[in-house]
Amino acid sequence: MKTVSITQAKNNLSALLDAVRHGEIIIITDRNRSVARIDSVLEYQADDSSGRVARLERQGIMLRPSKSFDLSLLDCDLPTTTGMASAVDMLLREREDDR
Repeated sequence: MKTVSITQAKNNLSALLDAVRHGEIIIITDRNRSVARIDSVLEYQADDSSGRVARLERQGIMLRPSKSFDLSLLDCDLPTTTGMASAVDMLLREREDDR
C-alpha cells in the first residue's frame, strides 16, 4: 500500500493509476490524514466483491484450490476418548509411540 499527498497525486496521477492497474492500493492524504483510497475495479468479481482473493493471488500469498473440497470427509465419526483419558493425553501418547 502506497501513501501519497494530494499534491503528489495530482502531479503523478498517470503513474499512480499504472501502479493501481498492477495491484497496488494508493492512499491519498491531506496534511497527513488519509482522505481517499484508489483501488482497481478490474479485480472485483461477483463471487469476491472486495477483490481480496485476486489481490492475494497476485501478491503470491495464496492460491485458489485446484479441486473442490470433498464434503464426505465431514460425515466421518470423530475419535472419542475412553474412560478418564483426555484428548491431550492421547495425543502425547501417540507422539511418544511414533518416536
